Amino acid sequence: MSSHSVHPVTGTRKRRPGKSPSRHTEADEAISLDTLAGHAGYAVRRFQLWIFQDFIRTLAAVDIKPTQFSVMTVIGANPGLSQMAVAKRLGIERARLVHLLDSLERRKLVKRVQSAVDRRSHALHLTASGEASLRKFKRLAAEHERHVADKIGKANREQLLRILSCFA
Repeated sequence: MSSHSVHPVTGTRKRRPGKSPSRHTEADEAISLDTLAGHAGYAVRRFQLWIFQDFIRTLAAVDIKPTQFSVMTVIGANPGLSQMAVAKRLGIERARLVHLLDSLERRKLVKRVQSAVDRRSHALHLTASGEASLRKFKRLAAEHERHVADKIGKANREQLLRILSCFA
């Protein structure tokens, strides 16, 4: 049985969960990318895919996804922020953030506290378990960043961060 299935709408192949991504072969390299090779968006997207795969693999033991890590990091650095403020700062749709927070709350990592200022709003905080978990997540995320530096070089990683800082 193949480790890939075909998406019914796009016709593209997608990986089944639990299978490792395939390695590039000479046959893959023989397929021309034409002008895509010179498109920053295409290169950034390919790099993003590699980044996410490595992040997920590096943090697999703690079952945390990149967006969950981002949400917890922002809440940890800014206790009491509203859901709307977190969503806006991270560029996450509010409805998606609600689902993310629900999952983090079920895991006892995040808690919502009714805002003293606006009863329609919730202030977000890490639980004690969330604070301890975030410290572990950050150590693993630092390992992931070392993988990035290994892949593209330390100086290139630093330059990439400088270039992309205008989008942060």
